[in-house]
Amino acid sequence: MIEQFITKIRQYEIRIRKAVNADMRGSFRSVFKGSGLEFTDLREYQYGDDVRTIDWNVSAKGHGTFVKIFREEKEQTVFFLLDVSGSQQVGDATQSKLNTAKEICGVLALSAIQEASHVGLLCFSDQKEKYIRPSNGMKHGYQFITELYKLKPQSTKTNLADAILFTLNVLKRRSVVIFISDFIDTNYEHSLRALARKHDLVMIHLRDQRETDLPPLGIIPMRDPETNKTTWVNTSSPWFRKRIRHEFSQLGQKMEQFSRQNDINYVGIDSKADYVGPLVKLFKVRRQR
Repeated sequence: MIEQFITKIRQYEIRIRKAVNADMRGSFRSVFKGSGLEFTDLREYQYGDDVRTIDWNVSAKGHGTFVKIFREEKEQTVFFLLDVSGSQQVGDATQSKLNTAKEICGVLALSAIQEASHVGLLCFSDQKEKYIRPSNGMKHGYQFITELYKLKPQSTKTNLADAILFTLNVLKRRSVVIFISDFIDTNYEHSLRALARKHDLVMIHLRDQRETDLPPLGIIPMRDPETNKTTWVNTSSPWFRKRIRHEFSQLGQKMEQFSRQNDINYVGIDSKADYVGPLVKLFKVRRQR
């Protein structure tokens, strides 16, 4: 029921807000603020200017060295990229990765709305499943959560690169982008790097123990939720179970390393676990950055 979904989101949002405020002894607003700066103009370099603000493209034209001038943004946009493809359906009858992803998205959206941010959303598979243009206000917030709850994906496939390119096209100003996915796809790293350069990127990597801790049930059929293909595998084989654990472990390590190299905030979350702790830890890192 939508009422139960909203109630759960509000309870989690209150828990996170209390934990963040208690841990940081400061405003919750800063976790969504991002850089809060936008480019406005150029001027000639003066002694003492931060060399990181030099516009090398303009300076290379030979008319002097110029630095970029920024001003503080009065309105912050928080944009959610939510993967709703078939691999997000992994889980059990009580909670799948997609259920957890929707909850986290709803909780953070409600928090951002209460901090006067504009909030938008793209739910995607290998196509645009749902797009909500950024706006603010509690009315928009509850419409956002309602649309999130009602969403029934039309496709089971994944295309992370296309979703990232769509986001790059619709967000004209620097924004906080919260990307919630299991990141099971290929050939999207270049686009993800571009997204991190243009925006303040937060990656929430969802995992499920059912993917990595296979019980020894013998030879059983396993269906790929994205391709709908069934493969028979021997889950009693220690080699097979070890290989599966290794593949998912490697993906997590790869995403963490990619995040460090590209100044991205990253957190891995188990879809069956309480996500309040990991999110609070993530916000603490963002506050200190």
